Order: sequence, then C-alpha cells, then structure tokens
Amino acid sequence: MFGCLVAGRLVQTDAVQVASDKFVFNLPDYKSVNHVVVFMLGTEPFPACMGGAVYFSFPDAGSGEPVWQLLGFIANDKPSAIFKISGLTQGRGGVHPFGGMASAAPSVAQVGVSVEPLEQLAQQTPVSGAAVSTADALRLFTQKMLDSLYNFASSFAVTQAQMTPNLSETFVPSSCILKWYDNFQRRMNQNPNFWKN
Repeated sequence: MFGCLVAGRLVQTDAVQVASDKFVFNLPDYKSVNHVVVFMLGTEPFPACMGGAVYFSFPDAGSGEPVWQLLGFIANDKPSAIFKISGLTQGRGGVHPFGGMASAAPSVAQVGVSVEPLEQLAQQTPVSGAAVSTADALRLFTQKMLDSLYNFASSFAVTQAQMTPNLSETFVPSSCILKWYDNFQRRMNQNPNFWKN
C-alpha cells in the first residue's frame, strides 16, 4: 500500500507490517539521508476518513533505544509527502503508536506509517523542521534567479565615456535593475505568493 523513496536509492515498497494498521520501512545508513518521500502506491486507498501518520525513528546515541518523531501524514487526497530528516536525530521523541520496537542496527533508522482517523491526524503536531517548505524553496529560487540576472546584466556594463553611439541599441541604467531587484526581494519577503496575483 505504501512506498518510500530516498534520493539515489531504489524505491522501497517492502514495508514490514508490524500490526494490522502499522507499517515500517528500514533506512540503512540513515545519517547520509537528507529527505525521504513517503507515498501511496495507488493500489489500495485508505478506508473512508482514514489517513497515515508518518513517523521517523532513529537509535538514541546513549541507550540505543528507538526515538520516534512524527513527520506529518499522507491521505487519499494527499497521497505523497516529502520530509526533511537530516538534523532530526538531535531531538527528542514523543508519543507514537509503535511501542518499544527496536531498530535492526545502530546505523538503521525506520520510517513508520500508522493508519489513523483523519480527525486525529489533524490534531497532531509534527516535529519542527520535518516539513519541506515550498515557500522557502521558492524564495531561494527567486533569490538565485535575481542574482543571476543582475550578474549577467552587470557583465555588459560600460561607463558613459566607454559608450559608442548606436541608434539601434537601447540602454538601461543598472540602477533600474538594482531598484527592481530590491523591490522584488522586499515583496517576496512580505508574501512569497505575491506574483500569483
């Protein structure tokens, strides 16, 4: 029913069913993993009003006991989600439905999916930093795009003394591009979706 994907690795569809409503994927060499995608295979939907809470577990450095953290959820109307797991191994675990399951080895983490009512899923709070923010990705993209435009345009800059008259050429002062650049950044910081209007 579920799949798990880590960049640079084969897709995992071999979830171990540990209870009638709980499934676990093993993540070997988890310290080299930044993001994980959990998705429904499309072969079987969740029962009505149900979804899947997605948890991440890593072995505690001191005790070796698994530490479980809620990442988020998937559902019939949200059949996949990407989660950032790098950096989560510094935090503490919380309440989880998997009990005291032990990891297979100190270098193996686990991703668990627990089938739960959607009403219950909506009330749970995922661990901070697990959700991948599209607004942050969009802001970073526009920052890089603006930098690239300004650097490209600046590479053609000449002083007025260096200009040769050319009636077919239009010149734009670099201060105009810089002003546009600053305005765009300001508006992006205020509302990352302003450009959609």
